[in-house]
Amino acid sequence: MVSVKEKIAYGLGDTASNIVFQTVMLFLTFFYTDIYGISPAFVGTMFLAVRIIDAVTDPLMGALADRTQSKYGKFRPYLLWFALPFGLISVLAFTTPDFGEEGKMIYAFVTYTLLMLVYTAINIPYCALGAVLTADPKERVSVQSYRFVFAMLGGLMVTSLTLPLVEFFGQGDRAKGYQLTIMAMSVLGVLMFLACFYGTKERINPPKESFSRSYMDNFRQLWKNDQWRVLALVALCLLSGYVLRTTLAIYYVKYYLEMPDSITLFITLGMLGSMVGCIIAQPLAKRYCKVKLYIGIQILAAALCASSYFVAADNVTLAIGLYVLWNLVFNTGTPLLWAKMADTVDYGQWLTGVRTTGMVYSSIIFFIKMGIAIGGALGGWLLAGMGYQADVAQTEETKAGLLLAFSLYPAIGSLIVAFVMGAYKLNTQKVDEITLELKRAAE
Repeated sequence: MVSVKEKIAYGLGDTASNIVFQTVMLFLTFFYTDIYGISPAFVGTMFLAVRIIDAVTDPLMGALADRTQSKYGKFRPYLLWFALPFGLISVLAFTTPDFGEEGKMIYAFVTYTLLMLVYTAINIPYCALGAVLTADPKERVSVQSYRFVFAMLGGLMVTSLTLPLVEFFGQGDRAKGYQLTIMAMSVLGVLMFLACFYGTKERINPPKESFSRSYMDNFRQLWKNDQWRVLALVALCLLSGYVLRTTLAIYYVKYYLEMPDSITLFITLGMLGSMVGCIIAQPLAKRYCKVKLYIGIQILAAALCASSYFVAADNVTLAIGLYVLWNLVFNTGTPLLWAKMADTVDYGQWLTGVRTTGMVYSSIIFFIKMGIAIGGALGGWLLAGMGYQADVAQTEETKAGLLLAFSLYPAIGSLIVAFVMGAYKLNTQKVDEITLELKRAAE
């Protein structure tokens, strides 16, 4: 059993991660277009281009973590080594230098690239750490539930505090306000990463033969894991739709609902819904098959998302209610997905005899990042395509396009996920069988 204290310490690592992750998803596109002053089309293209770099760094980081030998373990030391660089580069990414248009684009590309690289260096080992805290499949859901409740706390900080702190620190200068706000949050994030490092313990060690194989041989073993391939595709489709919707949430409130003063309320209530979803994931997983439950969650999330299309702009209460309910349902599936990743690691070891924890997590995180990039890029491209102009009243055609992109398009992503999960076969019974066989083999 993992103690509650250790689960909280592990969760604090994702509170720290989400200070940046949620800020990027919710505010970075808006920051670049409306404060920093670069075109949405460039922002969309930049998001996608940086993910191409991640195509190389993510799996290499996972393979490197698998081979790391230190007195602190394989994955924990990266929390210690990269906490401070992560905080510093986060501030640089939200800094507005006095450059010309071309200089601003270059600066944005360089700092955003560095931010994603250092995020990779700390977040992939952090995610893999969750798979070595315990071998108990049921405890894994509990660990991930704690993790994502604390992740949503980080998101709640971002949604409720960012814009008020921007006004407080900036005193009318929004560029300065964003820089100082991220600086304050980054200091807190560094401290939380350190708390996660000191408060957790790695308990599962891979077979020795996992280290003697070449990188390419480990990749070949990974590819044999058909359930890993299912989760990789799920991650790509899931995050594409989710990030498209969350990216456009601010624009939806400001320009479609025409309530710019309610942006903080809208996204904060959505984050509270997400927290409730993460909390109820564990009791639901105890009662129902995790695979069937996850498919049902995605179908319901798609229905709720699409329903926003039929809400009139003056029906603010219903618009907020649907967004909160969608967040609740959608994020009920988040701990389940990450628990499945740990199950997939066990399945790969059972199938091939090689345990590649870091590579499984890093490769799926790569597809998560690709989904984030596609969702962010689509957001930028769709804004450009619908004729969006920053900080002015939008045309009726632009509003109609914004509503469509906020509601129906993200729903498609959840429906695809539900379909793909039909090929996932690691149900409760199969996972228990694999866990027992691995335990016997280790004795």
